[in-house]
Amino acid sequence: MRNERGVCSFVNSGLFDIQNIQIEIDCMIRIEIRKAEQFVDSSAYQKAKEGAAVALKQLRSGKGAGSEWLGWRRILSMPDEAELERIQTDAEVIRQDTDILVVCGIGGSYLGARAVIEALNGLRPDNKPEVLFTGHHMGGRDIEQLIDYLEKPRDDGEPKSVRVNVISKSGSTLETALAFRTLRQWMEQRYGEQVSERIFVTTGPEGGVLNRMVVDKGYRKYTIPEDVGGRFSVLTPVGLFPVAVAGIDIQTLFYGAASMYEKLEKSADELLQYAAFRYCMQDAGKSVDVIGSFDPELSAFTRWVQQLLGESEGKEGKGIFPVPAAYSTDLHSIGQMVQQGRRNLIETLLVVSAPTSSLKIAKGGGTSEDGLEYLDGKSFHEINYHALEGTVEAHLEGGVPVILIILERLNAQNLGELIYFYELFTAVYVYLLGVNPFDQPGVEEYKKAMYRKLGSRNND
Repeated sequence: MRNERGVCSFVNSGLFDIQNIQIEIDCMIRIEIRKAEQFVDSSAYQKAKEGAAVALKQLRSGKGAGSEWLGWRRILSMPDEAELERIQTDAEVIRQDTDILVVCGIGGSYLGARAVIEALNGLRPDNKPEVLFTGHHMGGRDIEQLIDYLEKPRDDGEPKSVRVNVISKSGSTLETALAFRTLRQWMEQRYGEQVSERIFVTTGPEGGVLNRMVVDKGYRKYTIPEDVGGRFSVLTPVGLFPVAVAGIDIQTLFYGAASMYEKLEKSADELLQYAAFRYCMQDAGKSVDVIGSFDPELSAFTRWVQQLLGESEGKEGKGIFPVPAAYSTDLHSIGQMVQQGRRNLIETLLVVSAPTSSLKIAKGGGTSEDGLEYLDGKSFHEINYHALEGTVEAHLEGGVPVILIILERLNAQNLGELIYFYELFTAVYVYLLGVNPFDQPGVEEYKKAMYRKLGSRNND
């Protein structure tokens, strides 16, 4: 239903009632922050909201720190339909004769694609091709096992058809480069002269190792826009190509984000409240944000949010450390700490209102062997919802501020909206902290030290 301000609200007296939300085409995402506001001083909160509005204006004007990295907004304001169609067309061709696409990338070069694929995997008409990820670690055994899996024939005895997508703006990121060299050599042995048709490179417009390979070896190329940083790149070919190969509708995903861009250009009140609240929590000494979901499909998405926030806000001694959690699983590992540990944390829960499954608990046939007769006939969705509701209630009573990010349903449209919402929220919140949201100087420091230890002569 709608209240007098035109904002989606929840009917029922509890925290919220996901069973009774009326569907509104212009209200796919809801931020539930009211219960957490009891932990904030009202005057500080009002001041922070005013600061968040200033930060948003700073972002829109392009005059803030790192403004050369605002391409994630540009691509939504001026969609490149030709590129979207090219990606979709290439993906459809690949899907016809490919068993496995291996994506080599680290950080923003794989987290966004993985988040979308795992969230929407149930919408795929089949599981072909399988999308696997590597190049985000330096574990040799894992890569050995990947090669072994690629070499095993299909169930019909035929060899697996494999393609590779390597993603790196510089082309020299160590984890990705090591995995790609290993895979490239295997692909060359397997496919010989036809290998160039099976390797897709996603890299910067010019320069770097991968662009030289594109010229020398004839690999297919997708371009990462110069003004888009890695953790904001999921709606560029970085994320869209593997997502399209997985069989997910990237047009709906992309234009879902574009529709959220348009909505938030008109009104961003809830986003500003959320940014102001998080700022107040940081200012009050909260140092950990447990970002979780009771929907297992969103586990990878919480890790994407972790990188988006962590690399953006963790500078100059500022920021709240983002920790992903998979509930209810992790209630049996960190639940005690959240409930009764140090009160230095907040909790952000991603919630899907509509069921992702219709599975119900079968009746026990009149017996009570397992003591679950009180759940006979209930859906897993309903049980999971009540677990969520009880957890939120307990954590609030235990002194943990809890924010709910609620999606109407889990589909490409809503997920695209959520991606852009979090991108804009991150930029506004970090500007409010007074730091540049778009650089990562600390990451560069560890790389320099690592390359020096490895004996590289070019460690910049």
